[in-house]
Amino acid sequence: MALDPETFSLMKDAVSRFVRERLVPAEDIVEETNDVPEEIINEMRELGLFGLSIPEEYGGIGLNMSQECEIIHELCQASISFRSVIGTTVGIGSQGLVMTGTEEQKQEYLPRLASGEISSAFCLTEPESGSDAASLRTLAIKDGDSYVLNGTKRFITNALRAGMLTVMARTNPEKKGASGVSAFLVDPKTPGITISKADNKMGQRGTKTSDIIFEDVRISASSLMGGVEGQGFYTAMKVLDRGRLHLSSVSTGISQRILQEALNYAAERKQFGKPIGEFQLVQAMLADSQADLYASMSMTKDAARKYDDGEDIAMLAACCKMFTTEAAGRIADKAVQIHGGAGYMSEYKVERFYRDVRLLRLYEGTTQIQQLVIARNMLKAVNN
Repeated sequence: MALDPETFSLMKDAVSRFVRERLVPAEDIVEETNDVPEEIINEMRELGLFGLSIPEEYGGIGLNMSQECEIIHELCQASISFRSVIGTTVGIGSQGLVMTGTEEQKQEYLPRLASGEISSAFCLTEPESGSDAASLRTLAIKDGDSYVLNGTKRFITNALRAGMLTVMARTNPEKKGASGVSAFLVDPKTPGITISKADNKMGQRGTKTSDIIFEDVRISASSLMGGVEGQGFYTAMKVLDRGRLHLSSVSTGISQRILQEALNYAAERKQFGKPIGEFQLVQAMLADSQADLYASMSMTKDAARKYDDGEDIAMLAACCKMFTTEAAGRIADKAVQIHGGAGYMSEYKVERFYRDVRLLRLYEGTTQIQQLVIARNMLKAVNN
């Protein structure tokens, strides 16, 4: 999957213009209302943003990983709450279906996901199962030609907006590890499903996360993704490799925006009769941030290209996710410092971005989980 260079260039220009003209001016509205305006969501549908990663034969744009990363980088130079509207549909919410779904399942869901008619949510995390995803407790017990779902999922992005849930559940209670987990495609309107109100979070206002409770939810056996039990966790891990590159681009995009805010302030704000950007200690913070951003972008581009070439990038994806999200935190922290006392005030957007980027180091695998993935892959290579 890939767009030809000319078409892709036009699309990238359109997204950049959309960010400048529509998203950046709407950032304060999102912060004040804790919601993304519906007219902006409609414009995102019209731009095709919901279908970035969905193959063209199912109505999507069919970008490869490198192109997706470039588009997400552009999109995230506005508040990353806008990206969250499409994030799960473009990434972890749909890619399991793209990778392992049956043809019937793809025909049923992918065209509607690509158009933005419905969006998706990825239901893996539970109250007692976060980083240790293989220990999940949600059960899907076979009963004739149906499965009965019971359990609770936590911090599920876009649960309130979703028209399709990708639910990870244990189909074999006797198998306690990853091999007992299967994936299901579930309509959130199915009787027995309760979606809680949106969580009240530190940052990323406008991003909706909620608990989902399944109580004796009866779903058809045809909802089993790919028609095969025991493959859900392995599908989730493959999806997360791609998702980690996606999040790396989220990190580079917002990092570029934050650094630009800091640079503009350093050039304009005067102390002791001259712009603070002329002071060497401020220059050092700007330079460190630029180096972090350059390294983050270079890593992400390299790993995305290797993904497109079919290489196993599990370790590289973890490296990217770890480095880029930590770098975003460093860049945001320095931006607040460069702004001085003003950086702590809500009227300046670096305060907001500082809170927003903190989540990047937590979801889709904490920094510490990425470290484990990296080290285990390194040791595996030595032992082989």
